[in-house]
Amino acid sequence: MPVKIRLQRHGKKGKPFYWVVAADTRAKRDGKFLEKLGTYNPNTNPATIDLDVDSSVKWLQNGAQPTETAKRLLSYTGVLLKNHLAGGVRKGALTEEQAEEKFNAWVEEKASKIDAKKENLSKADEKARKEALAAEKAANEARIAANQPEPEEEVVEEAPEAEAADEEAPAAEENNEEEAK
Repeated sequence: MPVKIRLQRHGKKGKPFYWVVAADTRAKRDGKFLEKLGTYNPNTNPATIDLDVDSSVKWLQNGAQPTETAKRLLSYTGVLLKNHLAGGVRKGALTEEQAEEKFNAWVEEKASKIDAKKENLSKADEKARKEALAAEKAANEARIAANQPEPEEEVVEEAPEAEAADEEAPAAEENNEEEAK
C-alpha cells in the first residue's frame, strides 16, 4: 500500500486549516488517513506548524512520500534533517548523541529566527498604530479648526472706529490752528 504524507483541509471557507497526515494514496483528500502527524495554520503570521517529528521520521523511513507542500513543511520543522541525520547514524558516520546535538542546535537557531520575525512584525504593527494615531489627531485638529467661527465681524467693526478717531484728531488740530490765527 503506497503511503503519502499530505495535507487534509479543514476550517471554513476562506480560512483554511490543515492536518498533516499519513494516508493511503488512493484515499480521498479529506478521507481516511493512517495517522495524524500534526497541524498547519497558514492564517497566522508567521504560519503555525505543529508536527510530531519522531512520528514523521518513522513514516519517512518506512517509505512514505511527502507531497510538495508537505515536503516544505517537513523541511521547515526539521523532520527531513532528522531523517537525514538518522541515515548517517545507520551508516556509522555519526553517533546518536552527535545527531541529536546537531538537530537541537538547528532547532534552536530556527526558533531564534522565528522569534526575530515575530518581534519585527510586532514592531512594525506598533509603528503603524502610532502613525495612524498621529494622522488621526492631525485630521481631528484640522476638522476642529475648520468648524470654529472666525471673529471677523468684531475686527471689522473696530477698524473703522480707530480710523475715524485718527481722522478727527488732525481735523481738530487744524481747527485749533485756524482759531489761533
